[in-house]
Amino acid sequence: MSKHALITGVTGQDGSYLAELLLDKGYEVWGVVRRASTENYERIEHLRDRIRFVHADLLDQSSLTQALLDSEPDEVYNLAAQSFVPTSWTQPVLTAEFTALGVTRLLESIRQVNPGIRFYQASSSEMFGKVAEVPQTETTPFYPRSPYGAAKAYGHYITVNYRESYGLHCTSGILFNHESPRRGREFVTRKVTDGVARITRGLQHGLPMGNLDAKRDWGFAGDYVEAMWRMLQQPEGDDYVVATGETNTVQRLVEVAFSHAGLDWTEHVTLDERFVRPAEVDLLIGDGSKAEAKLGWTPTVGFDHLIRMMVDADLERVS
Repeated sequence: MSKHALITGVTGQDGSYLAELLLDKGYEVWGVVRRASTENYERIEHLRDRIRFVHADLLDQSSLTQALLDSEPDEVYNLAAQSFVPTSWTQPVLTAEFTALGVTRLLESIRQVNPGIRFYQASSSEMFGKVAEVPQTETTPFYPRSPYGAAKAYGHYITVNYRESYGLHCTSGILFNHESPRRGREFVTRKVTDGVARITRGLQHGLPMGNLDAKRDWGFAGDYVEAMWRMLQQPEGDDYVVATGETNTVQRLVEVAFSHAGLDWTEHVTLDERFVRPAEVDLLIGDGSKAEAKLGWTPTVGFDHLIRMMVDADLERVS
């Protein structure tokens, strides 16, 4: 009998890569989708006939319970959230409902339907915010600097709570920034690579940017979903930082992307205050040594390769 996995956020970047991985491993993959007037299956179009879909919503617990009853999962991966940090300032309550309370609703449904289900929570490096130490580990205190980071911190702690209170196999992956050609265009890496492609093709002239000095630990999403799967194969639930351990500035991202297309970034990039966060997270860099030691996981795609891959994909898409 093949294992069953239920993925919330299956139509997102991580959901699409995770679905691919699990299908390759012989899983029966179920994806949670919300009822909406417009459907966006772009990232999983190539998998659509291999995934079984169930309609549910993190805002509606009874629908989550029904999704669990329908899919009978061995593993649940909660990747759904209001995941764009700037939006969390304009929609802080909705962000909390999805990204914080949504986790509780799903955990409570699991507890009631089948406490044997293994649960993965997508935690985030944004929980560290104004960092207390560099690099950040599983024990670094959280100091979130956005409604999104605060909501993720709640989701993280409620996952720990269900693990310790009810003995559920609950795991949080504290993932640092992870990107790919499937990243949404609103995120800075994809904004840059898409901008480079459009400038190269003459469809756009300038690229307005915010804080070029912000530093992030960027990896490849395809690598990071492998870590998620490995976490749920462990005998006990736990928390793991997933990161490359290398940091790059937004300016370095811009330089690599533009130079790959044969362009001088200084001729195209302008600074725009609208894209500067109300409270900036200046330096995120993760220590993934626990994931390496316990899961045998290390990243395979380096930063420069990742950005060039994204530029190439956007050049192809724009043309």
